Amino acid sequence: MAGTLGVHHIVRRPQRAGLASAFVAGLEASLERGADIIVNTDADNQYHADDIARLIEPILAGRAELVVGDRGVRTVRAFSPTKRFLQRLGSWVIAQASGVHTPDATSGFRAITREAALRTLVLSEYSYTLETLIQAGTRRIAIEYVPVRVNPPLRPSRLMSGVGAFLANSTATILRAYTMYRPLRVFSTIGTLILLGGLGVSARFLWYYLQGKGNGHVQSLILAAVLLIVGFQVLLIGLLADLIGFNRRILEEVLYRLRRLELARSEDKPPRKTRAR
Repeated sequence: MAGTLGVHHIVRRPQRAGLASAFVAGLEASLERGADIIVNTDADNQYHADDIARLIEPILAGRAELVVGDRGVRTVRAFSPTKRFLQRLGSWVIAQASGVHTPDATSGFRAITREAALRTLVLSEYSYTLETLIQAGTRRIAIEYVPVRVNPPLRPSRLMSGVGAFLANSTATILRAYTMYRPLRVFSTIGTLILLGGLGVSARFLWYYLQGKGNGHVQSLILAAVLLIVGFQVLLIGLLADLIGFNRRILEEVLYRLRRLELARSEDKPPRKTRAR
């Protein structure tokens, strides 16, 4: 945790556990030391530290609980055309999943309030950027993007071994997070599509049957029955997942209150305003 006079605290990790794990460890260390605003930045010197003031301004003004630095991915010269396209595509997908305007979904330059940090739950082992945005959008946390500057790259990214690995991990993270927070919508969509397929095949069989050619299309009737049964089962799974989602929300609220109690007991004095990086 860094302040105006230099480094005050360093969190050491005994082994590499991934970016998401390091982010969670930083949040926990900052909360334990009474931080009211936590600023996260990447270790590759990608972002201008002078923009921290710009990053926390919406929080100090009371407009946002989570602020993300917008690098302007369309114009970053260090990004290849393919990476620019993937960044824009990923941001669009996250915007649809979270319901929040998202110009730069993968930006790691962020400021977050103490309350929002207490409610943040990162389950992904790959990265925290996408999951936390979907989570914040679902919980109606006020999010704001501010333009920030970037430095020329000093070395290649160590998080992404290749475009294929990046796409696979990001897609899995988005699907997992979206299904977790919007289970009824996901399974209802899948189940409805399967049911429509079953109804379409049923209509096809009925058409041939009315023309006296039903004997040659019995397989269509079997396929229609299978699709209708599976579609109905998927809808039931969605309903069950939605009910489980309510239990998850209760558990998250319990975890939030427990974390607040633990931090309150560990603090001998009122929280002081610090900034964490």
